Amino acid sequence: MAAVTLLEARGLTRHFDGLKAVDGVDFDLHQGEIHALIGPNGAGKTTFVSLLSGRIPVQSGTIHFNGRNITRLPAHSRVRLGIAYTFQITQVYGTLTVFDNVALAVQSRHSHRLRDDAMAALARVGLEARADQVAGTLSYGHQRLLEVAMGLGLQPKLLILDEPTQGLARGEIETFKEIVRGVVPEATVLLIEHNMDVVMDLAQRITVLNFGEVLATGTPKEIRADKAVQTAYLGDPHVAD
Repeated sequence: MAAVTLLEARGLTRHFDGLKAVDGVDFDLHQGEIHALIGPNGAGKTTFVSLLSGRIPVQSGTIHFNGRNITRLPAHSRVRLGIAYTFQITQVYGTLTVFDNVALAVQSRHSHRLRDDAMAALARVGLEARADQVAGTLSYGHQRLLEVAMGLGLQPKLLILDEPTQGLARGEIETFKEIVRGVVPEATVLLIEHNMDVVMDLAQRITVLNFGEVLATGTPKEIRADKAVQTAYLGDPHVAD
């Protein structure tokens, strides 16, 4: 069966004072896949997903999501269409309870089952027993999981995870991988990640960015064998063989 395209970006460009953070990128996401976006530090990964989510405006190029042109839509409108973006640094509301953090996300889509939906999102990341805990008192790893629960509370069609395993212990990473596997095929996952063990274990396809351009796209096996990718990563301590 042919893959169904959920998101299509063509010629995306964003420069900052002469720095070509994203430079004419073409990119496709297939519905129901886990797709990893990797590249050396400074390759343009976070800028690129910020363009997809609407947090940064596009200078040129187009973005279509679920058949609709969203190139000029603001971030909050893209959230309503089903794009959820969890950040490189935790963005939880530290003075609110764990439950209230997720309830805010659920409420934003006008759910009539607020408590049930919020608790279901917490259960998916294993935090239901901590629903009444103040979010700021959670460990760093649990805060990252709470942020994923907030994303899931939006019931997204596309969940963008930016460096989600950064700072997590080995056991927490294993939990995270099971959570991501449980998200698809109901939703599509775009994973920005430096931990190559996680990338190779989870992703069906991988896109490599380098100096704001697409260096390669393929299966994990194809990416491992790509000489240009190996050259781009030479000396990068974050990436394993």
